[in-house]
Amino acid sequence: MTQSDLDAAADVGPVAELLEIMRRLRDPKGGCPWDLEQTFETIAPYTIEEAYEVADAIARDSMSDLVDELGDLLFQVVFHAQMAAEAGAFDFNDVARAIVAKMIRRHPHVFGDAQMRTSEEQTVAWEETKARERSARDQASVLDGIAVGLPALTRALKLSRRAARVGFVWPSAREVVAKLHEEVAELEVELDRGDREKARQELGDVLFVCANLARELDVDPEAALRETNDKFVRRFSYIERALQASGSSPETSNLEEMDALWNQAKASERDRI
Repeated sequence: MTQSDLDAAADVGPVAELLEIMRRLRDPKGGCPWDLEQTFETIAPYTIEEAYEVADAIARDSMSDLVDELGDLLFQVVFHAQMAAEAGAFDFNDVARAIVAKMIRRHPHVFGDAQMRTSEEQTVAWEETKARERSARDQASVLDGIAVGLPALTRALKLSRRAARVGFVWPSAREVVAKLHEEVAELEVELDRGDREKARQELGDVLFVCANLARELDVDPEAALRETNDKFVRRFSYIERALQASGSSPETSNLEEMDALWNQAKASERDRI
């Protein structure tokens, strides 16, 4: 494999060049030792990480970072496709053909004669198409096909959405909040008993009901939690700066003092708003 080979791929286009680079990295004769050692299982965590970095660039509204992170994510797709090609399973073109076919199939209002006037109608039609696809794959349950590897909060949201579509749903957000209070009360019972294992299970129930509440409010729970994480970092950093200015630190302070500074941080944010 020479530079002229890469130049030839570049002449075809950047995608062809990328595929050729990946093939070269996995070439047993002169490829990269690290890339050659990888498997689907070892690369999967990197794929997930790159997807989160794409989301982070979007949240920061950084187009320069986004183009870079999308490239990293595309490289993950190419990596998996190359390993599959080596195993004789499929290649990058098969991946592209599969998504082309799926998009055409799931958009009959664009590529066919179906009529849909609103995004809500499209969402219903999309889910109906997915249901038919699950049925064709002998997936009997309405919950089939929701990836186990999703972040747990995201999976909980998807599970509750599927169940809601067949009527397994609380009538309103108020009823979900009542259920949340019920689950919190059950958690408190186990805390009082000192049973940490049952408390862990009850905490899971609390989080699942929170995901249901997010669905009822049409809120992305992952995005809401990310915002709260950012808020926590911002307010705790305020505490650290205030303590440092007084010659102290979180380690030498106490909860009462830090809680007072926390409330100052909250008040400062409200004033700015």
